[in-house]
Order: sequence, then C-alpha cells, then structure tokens
Amino acid sequence: MCGHCGCSSDKARLSAPWAPPALELKLDEGSLKLHQALLSGNDALAADNRRWLAEHRIHCVNLMGTPGAGKTTLLEATFKGAPQDWPHMAVLEGDQQTQNDARRIHAAGGQALQINTGTGCHLDAEMIKAGLDTLAPKPGSLLFVENVGNLVCPALFDLGETRRVAMMAVTDGEDKPEKYPHLFASCELVILNKCDLLPHLDFDLDKVKQGLDRLNPRTRLLQLSARTGQGLDAWFAWLAEGRHG
Repeated sequence: MCGHCGCSSDKARLSAPWAPPALELKLDEGSLKLHQALLSGNDALAADNRRWLAEHRIHCVNLMGTPGAGKTTLLEATFKGAPQDWPHMAVLEGDQQTQNDARRIHAAGGQALQINTGTGCHLDAEMIKAGLDTLAPKPGSLLFVENVGNLVCPALFDLGETRRVAMMAVTDGEDKPEKYPHLFASCELVILNKCDLLPHLDFDLDKVKQGLDRLNPRTRLLQLSARTGQGLDAWFAWLAEGRHG
C-alpha cells in the first residue's frame, strides 16, 4: 500500500473464516519501534503545524474516509449552508491526481488548494506545511483537510490537525469500522453519509454502532445526507463546539 508507513507482508495474520475477530490494536514491540522510527520526522513537523495553527487560531479538521463516501460533497454543502456569521473557511484537498475537488470547492465559493500525492496514498505533515505556506488561511478561520480516500495509511500520519473525522457511506457496507479499526479508533467523530438511501438498502445500522462501541466508545456517530441536507445542522453544531471548546 504505502512505501513510507511500514506496510510489509510479515505483519499479515492468517486466519480461518470461523476464527474470532482480532480486536487488539496494540503493536508488538518490534512494530512499535519501526513505527516510531518511520514517523518521528513526520511527528516533529506535525507538532510545528499544530503550533502554527494554534498561534493563528485556526481550527483544522482532518477529514478521512472511503473513496466515494461524499467528503467533497459534504464540504461543498458546508460552504453553501454555513451560517452568515461563520468564520472564513478553506480546504487543503488531497488526491493522487487531478484538481477536480479543489475546483468543486472553488465553485462552491470556498478557498482551496489541491495537493496531488502522485503514487502516495495519504497526506503527511510536510505536505500540510507546504499547503499552509501557499494557501495562507486567514487567522481565526476554519480549515478542512480532505485526505486521500483511503481507510489505512491516513490514520498513521499526524498532520498537526485539531480534530479528526472518519467518513463512510451507507453504500460502503456496515463492517468498515471493524475492517479498518485504526482509522475509526483514532477519530472523535464518525460521519455516516448518504442516509437518504437507507430505505432502499439492506444496511445494518446497529452493526456500525456496535463496531464503533467496541473500538472507541467515546466517538460520536453522525448520520447525514450531504446531498439532501439531512443532519447538516448537527454537523455545524459539532464544528462550532470544537471552535469554541
């Protein structure tokens, strides 16, 4: 998957279909040392980013999720539906190629900068630093980072963000939290998008809730539809709570 995060075949586990699920998120000592060595440079830059954001009173939300979960659609709806007294907002968009998402944010009235990662499957703190230098978000603003659509590597990289959000859609299937526990366990909010489609799908909402409870009981689940506007008031309330918290 990624040439920077330590993915390797020796970490793979083999198990039969009837084997109990592995819910242990702790790394063994060897893997922990490898992660620390690989991520120490990134973590130092992330600390610099966090310090810079705090000095400029910028609230930064790292939005991670599946490809097609509707992250850009949610940000478009956020720009279009924000209260009039809302602070200035900007987006750092992460994708391997194209400026499509940055163009969509610009068309929605927002300030955006695209970060193309080439073969990379995640954003890292150095990319965010370069993005901050170029985008120059206003002091006191709300900054979104739309990470590359991927439920694996983005979870490992601290960007210096203020808060983390995981996003999935009802069309992704209800077992994503259990299949990709590291990302969902690291976020304080999980957004379940495209809920307007629930009447037409065989989707087990309780299974999502149970999976999240096992991984991270403190995380909140927000059901919404970025397309219809369902649940957006709760999204704005969560954003405001963080800015004033």
